[in-house]
This record gives sequence, structure tokens and C-alpha cells, in this order.
Amino acid sequence: MAKKIGSKRAGAAAARGRSLASEKLIGALNRQIGSEMHASMQYVSIATHFDSENLPRLAQFFYRQAEEERTHAMKFVRFVVDVGGRVRVPAIAAPRADFATAAEAVALSLEWEHTVTDQIYALVDLARAEGNYIAQRFLDWFVNEQLEEINTMETLLSIVERAGEDNLLLVEDYIGENQIGGEAPEGEPEGA
Repeated sequence: MAKKIGSKRAGAAAARGRSLASEKLIGALNRQIGSEMHASMQYVSIATHFDSENLPRLAQFFYRQAEEERTHAMKFVRFVVDVGGRVRVPAIAAPRADFATAAEAVALSLEWEHTVTDQIYALVDLARAEGNYIAQRFLDWFVNEQLEEINTMETLLSIVERAGEDNLLLVEDYIGENQIGGEAPEGEPEGA
């Protein structure tokens, strides 16, 4: 109920021509929507790579990651609307589709998670510089989420590298037994 009331207030503020975030912050949030959607598409591409290699657990892991990134994008969409901004999704580059090895695909994922972490930090810095406490509280969840994302990808990359290309079925077994990245993060805001 509180979320609906908050959304109505934000909508009312926008209707009066006031926004709860600067145009600069809204622009940065819109760029982040594009980054999250790009990540989703990249993870679909990686998932299909593993699917075509008959590695269903690795494929499932990355399909799940793709959906999670899309969910993150939608959290940003909802926030932009709630603070009275306009959503303007930027053009999204095509994802990389070809990988020589499993380690190469997972390493790309880890690299991307570090990039997203830097993007989230920049958003936090901007929100702080503008004294936008609403945005800071919203972004706190993403800061915590990035720690989980990086740890998960570092773990997966380590396992894939140790197993080697000839032993990816062992990685499949490990993922199945340990459910790496298999559950929704704790503390995720409701309705997001």
C-alpha cells in the first residue's frame, strides 16, 4: 500500500511539473536502463551459446541471469516514473554472440558486472552530489546486488577455469549441486 501511495505522490508531483530528481540524474538513470537491458541481451546470447553446446545447467544459469538483468532494468524504469521523470531508453548495442571457450563467455560476464558496478557507483555519486536521498536509498539495493553478482561470476569463472574445456560436465554437476545463482536475492524490494 505504501508503494502505491508513494507512486501516486510522485505522479502528482510530476503532474504539477515538479520532479523528485534532476534532469541530469534522470538521464543517467535512463542510460542505466539501457545498460541493464544490454546485460540481459548479453546473458541471453551466452545462454544460447551453452544451450547449443548441450550444457543445460550453464544455459539455465545465464537465462536466469538475463531475466534478473531485465528485472533490474524494470526497477529503474519504475523509479524514473515514480520520481516524475520521463523514461527514454537509449539505443542498445547488439550482444556478442561467439565465444571460443566457456571461460571466455564467463569472463565477459564478470567484466560486465564490474562495469555495471562502476555505473552504479557513478549513479550513487551523482545522487549524493545532488543531495537526492530518495535516489540514494533506491540505489543502495543495487550496490548490495553488485557484490553478489561479482562474487557469483568470480566463483563460476574459477570453477570453469579449473575444470577446463574438456570437463564442462563437471561444471554442470557443480552448478546443479550448489545452485550457483539459483535463488532470488534476499531483501529485494517488493513489487519491483
